[in-house]
Amino acid sequence: MGAAISRRRLLTAAGVGTAGVLLSRHIAFGENADSTATKPPDKQASASRIRTGPAGMELTVVAVRPRMLRITVAAIDETVDTYYDDGSLMPRQYSGALHTQRADQPGQQVDAVWGEYTVHVETTPLRVSVRHSQRGVVQELAFHSEVNQVLFQYGNAPVYGLGPGTHPLDRRGTRDTMRNGAGDELRIFGARNPIPWLKGKGWGLYFHQPTGQFDLSGDAGVWRPSDVARAQDIFLVVGETPAELLREYAELTGYPHLPARWTLGFQQSHRTLESRQQILDEARTFREKHLPCDTMIYLGTGFCPSGWNTGHGSFAFNNAVFPDPKQIVDEFHALHFNVVLHVVNPPETLHGSVHDTGAAASVPGDAANYWAQHEPFMRMGIDGWWPDEGDVLPTPSRLVRNRLYWEGGRKTRPDRRPFALHRNCYAGIQRWGWLWSGDTESTWKTLETQIMEGINAGLNGVPYWGTDIGGFVPTPEFTAELFVRWFQFGAFCPSFRCHGRTWQLRRPWGWNTGSYGPSEMGPNAASFLPHEEDLHNAAVEPICRKFLETRYRLLPYLYSAAFEAHTTGLPIIRSLGLEFPQDLKAWETDDAYLFGSNLLVAPIYEIGATKRTLNLPAGTWWNFWTMQGIEGGRNVTLEAALDSMPLLVRAGAVVPTGPVKQYAEQPSKEPVTLTVYPGADGAFTFYDDDGLTFAYEDGDFQEIAMHWDDARRTLTLHHSKGARTQPRRFVVKLAGGNEHAITLAAGSISVKLD
Repeated sequence: MGAAISRRRLLTAAGVGTAGVLLSRHIAFGENADSTATKPPDKQASASRIRTGPAGMELTVVAVRPRMLRITVAAIDETVDTYYDDGSLMPRQYSGALHTQRADQPGQQVDAVWGEYTVHVETTPLRVSVRHSQRGVVQELAFHSEVNQVLFQYGNAPVYGLGPGTHPLDRRGTRDTMRNGAGDELRIFGARNPIPWLKGKGWGLYFHQPTGQFDLSGDAGVWRPSDVARAQDIFLVVGETPAELLREYAELTGYPHLPARWTLGFQQSHRTLESRQQILDEARTFREKHLPCDTMIYLGTGFCPSGWNTGHGSFAFNNAVFPDPKQIVDEFHALHFNVVLHVVNPPETLHGSVHDTGAAASVPGDAANYWAQHEPFMRMGIDGWWPDEGDVLPTPSRLVRNRLYWEGGRKTRPDRRPFALHRNCYAGIQRWGWLWSGDTESTWKTLETQIMEGINAGLNGVPYWGTDIGGFVPTPEFTAELFVRWFQFGAFCPSFRCHGRTWQLRRPWGWNTGSYGPSEMGPNAASFLPHEEDLHNAAVEPICRKFLETRYRLLPYLYSAAFEAHTTGLPIIRSLGLEFPQDLKAWETDDAYLFGSNLLVAPIYEIGATKRTLNLPAGTWWNFWTMQGIEGGRNVTLEAALDSMPLLVRAGAVVPTGPVKQYAEQPSKEPVTLTVYPGADGAFTFYDDDGLTFAYEDGDFQEIAMHWDDARRTLTLHHSKGARTQPRRFVVKLAGGNEHAITLAAGSISVKLD
């Protein structure tokens, strides 16, 4: 009877209007409440169920984890998971001791003990609140059926979330229709990818229904689901720190995958292509110029006159450019480049799994059927995919597509971690893929907003994110200066990729060739694209080289940050508030961020600027370039000539760096350098594995815990996890100090630095 009964009628019968709940006793529940459960503790959940009057509605409160509740309002015997099986939640069996009580009197209340919290339920109107003995009410949900609303509280504190492509960072004062796709503000803020996840001070809410509207313009938040005939399914998480909330979100929707190391290297994207010789010559130019690069990405024909394939949605190579595709891919691999192909036109009814067989796999919209078109390319040696478009796909299909490229890639080539860069996503993408911000404009305002969007993506559980460096659509503002400043920002995004129309200007040497090549901007392009005299700029390539080499030196640090995301749910681009949660100004900062746990990035986004002001969080900081110390807890002005960008390191940091490589897996006998930035105690987890396969799942990795004791000036290294316990050489030094060569064998080693 679930789908046939209006939720409005059910809620009215539940006590919002006339009916109520009678509960005979307090209810205590937790992970150990069900002594008969057969599942492992981390997959169990226990619940308090309140059954209501003649209409047959019930409120169910499930203790999923010590810091996560599931709150549903549904018809008795309604199977909520049948309605919302969209793939966004990690598989979990909800079981445990249920308390059921028929409701026949209004105005009743019940308190349920949930660890250090109390869950308070009242029925006139229907409300569920979570209280802490010291911190008071953490969150309260009020169900108002007469206007089809769920109200929630956010108090006098910022609220973040609702998915990539939103603005401003603090969502209070906004209304959001949760419309997926390009939207009217695509050119500045990027593509909209709605995710019904919000986090505030001490709480997070995930509304497990993909369509509806949020109104945060008043004193309380309002959720209006679009489908009034189905149940409400809401997850409430609590935590004392923002990091705890993001961990609970990862427990709910999945921890980020661990990407292959090459995906963290530089990626050069292409549009209109001339010939076989051109694409191979360009790859050779990177190597001859010693400009680090790991990946060549090729757009499909359709958006440009000559791409890798024969047209939109085609899986046939363009013979004018790829006459012998296997041989060309082999030549790219011989030059140590990975090859990624652009794809569009996914089935609009995409469903199922790449593992489907038989009749199910023969349906055109089935994932197994669609993936079968990709498999020959994977066997040929194609290393990854760029799934574009898909705005019209319903939420479940968007996730099927995200999942398809990871599971399909692993199915076809089980010895390689897959890679896919998506335009569309939903909660759960972090398990399988990357996201880029879409077809933005080449303007200074867009560059500024993309900094905020990178921070926003991380707060929404999307750690692997990036932009089209330089902006996708050239405007009169598209100059060498804008490109350089965007390139510097891109070097400190997880996805480091140049792409856009007039693509030849997106190459590190593109502003010094005398020509911008195919403009793809129509007959008026010459009126606003750079003039020939602007295209003999010899200064751009050395700046790009500096930031390419910096990125590759930082790969040991960045790969360890990816491992941290994989194991904790923390993003790589982090709001300053995540690391300094008590600093309100840190939360307000939307134009600077932490890259990993220790590097503070403050991009330049104003034309002609050679310095910028930043409210620097408290503590000692170090200039990455000059090794000069800076005291925080105040506004500081940071110098940044065109060939530089403000980059600071927090005191106590241990930053691993490697040699400059031309590609991520280039062999080297040089040891990793550990630079310690004094001024506070600190810790860092160094992670390493083969960077490519899934052998780490069987323990083939090395995890080294590092601790800096500032008072004793001592760095201690300890093998903490992993089967790779062979001796490891490091060079250790204080910022600006002398170097010490050490070897960590089994166990631990300490070294005193001066």
